Amino acid sequence: MIKFNIASINRCTEVEGPYKRLCIWFQGCNIHCKGCCNPDYQPLVPKNLLTLDELVKIIAEAKDEFGIDGVTYSGGEPTLQQNLPHLTEAIHNLGLGVISFTGRLYDEVKDILRGCDVVLDGAYIADKAESKRRILGSANQRIICLTDRYKDCIEDWFNQNDSKSVEVNVGMIMVANGDNI
Repeated sequence: MIKFNIASINRCTEVEGPYKRLCIWFQGCNIHCKGCCNPDYQPLVPKNLLTLDELVKIIAEAKDEFGIDGVTYSGGEPTLQQNLPHLTEAIHNLGLGVISFTGRLYDEVKDILRGCDVVLDGAYIADKAESKRRILGSANQRIICLTDRYKDCIEDWFNQNDSKSVEVNVGMIMVANGDNI
């Protein structure tokens, strides 16, 4: 049975990539960037273990309820999820796009990220804080467009330096995500 170690899920966000998206933060990272924005997601411990079917059901429900266009993988480090290509394929079968962060270089993890439409790669480097592009933490990180799905968004969405934003969701707990402002 395919399972994923999930730290948290935001079923509808507009700050983790272009258009409305569901964002999955995976639990566990062995890169440990100094100044990481999600240090609680670094420990390599089981958090919320969900099967592929459970995760796809959550995504399909978000598509129906919120009209999401895609899913963003974040973390932790998404490439530590060995079955990620299966999830990516299931998301594409729902007609949705996939954007993935990784603290590694794309060439090192391209097999696990196969099928993604866009990859945002590179370790976070605090001394190179990003001030121009949306959702990227440091200037060394790259936006790699692997399909045509979001190619028009590279200039129009990612490279808009005048529209940094933060989202706050209030429920059982309060969660803020988005750009450093």
